[in-house]
Amino acid sequence: MKSNPKQLARWDKQYVWHPFTQQSEWSARDPLIISSGRGVWLKDVKGRRFIDGVSSLWVNVFGHNPPAIHRAIEKQLHKTAHTTFLGLTHPPAIELAKRLIDLAPRNLSRVFYSDNGSTAVEVALKMAYQYWQLSGQPKKTKFISMKDGYHGDTLGSVSVGGVALFHQRFQHLLFKGFAVRPGDFDEIEKVMKAHHREVAAVVMEPLIQGASGMRLIPRGYLAHAARLCKKYGVLLIVDEVATGFGRTGTMFAIEQENVRPDFLCVAKSITGGMLPLAATLTTDKIYRAFLGRYEEFKAFFHGHTYTANPLACAAAIATLDLYKKKSIIRNVRLRALQAARALQPLKNHPHVKEIRQKGLMIGIELVKN
Repeated sequence: MKSNPKQLARWDKQYVWHPFTQQSEWSARDPLIISSGRGVWLKDVKGRRFIDGVSSLWVNVFGHNPPAIHRAIEKQLHKTAHTTFLGLTHPPAIELAKRLIDLAPRNLSRVFYSDNGSTAVEVALKMAYQYWQLSGQPKKTKFISMKDGYHGDTLGSVSVGGVALFHQRFQHLLFKGFAVRPGDFDEIEKVMKAHHREVAAVVMEPLIQGASGMRLIPRGYLAHAARLCKKYGVLLIVDEVATGFGRTGTMFAIEQENVRPDFLCVAKSITGGMLPLAATLTTDKIYRAFLGRYEEFKAFFHGHTYTANPLACAAAIATLDLYKKKSIIRNVRLRALQAARALQPLKNHPHVKEIRQKGLMIGIELVKN
């Protein structure tokens, strides 16, 4: 179906509902309709070019249509575009799992695939919950989360989130837990000490909270939370959907405080922005709790139709190859220093309250006075 820009704009306003968008405002303006992309550039249906300043929500590590990833997808497409992962497996998913485990902290040994960052966290929440059910501690059903945290938009992920703008509307649908101030070393210990018998896991973004405004978490707090989890018998879920794959200057942010979580959630940059994919990494201890005879029904009853899609896994493998070939982590560190120097003069600007930076995750807080 070939349509002109005006017709596409009419159809969009008539038939489409966009995420995080006030549709009455959207319908009042001319929509920006992207037709193609190459490198940092996007082109719309009118032929205008734009720089993709948000990397299509932090995913296009190598720009749009990187040839190496494009070739990997095309090669896999000639084999199979999709097979179910329920009762079957395939080479790209197997190889990618091995590659991810090789990159992750040594205690992590298993990979469970899903489709996006929110579902990666959802998987970890459900696994943690079921782990304690299977381990004879059924009262451990609650979660400790961070105020101002963000973990996605599925109901479990929203329940452990702390951005009121996104979550308040759905409060009566959510499960209850304990929210602590990130960086308050005493508060998390008090909550853990008082409630560890009913807490399944702590859920947090490491080093920096993204969606709430690039809020830096004080140095040592992540390691402190990890120590408390071990002390009180609570699992640790680390959400590296935003921070993972080099954005803070190491492949995973947890490396900077030598933390080994029970669950590591990754997505976004994993396929270089080419296809949807996410993964939840966990330990052999967690994995073993789910093993048993069929009739015991200990299995993890969770999955998606497109779990471990072969095209997405092939794209992810090609992405990891490019990370190594192009020395991406080293480049992030160099660019972070360059950005810090370039932003230094803004610190004295009358409308800049604060500049917050961790690697290439940077927030500039603007104020009227």
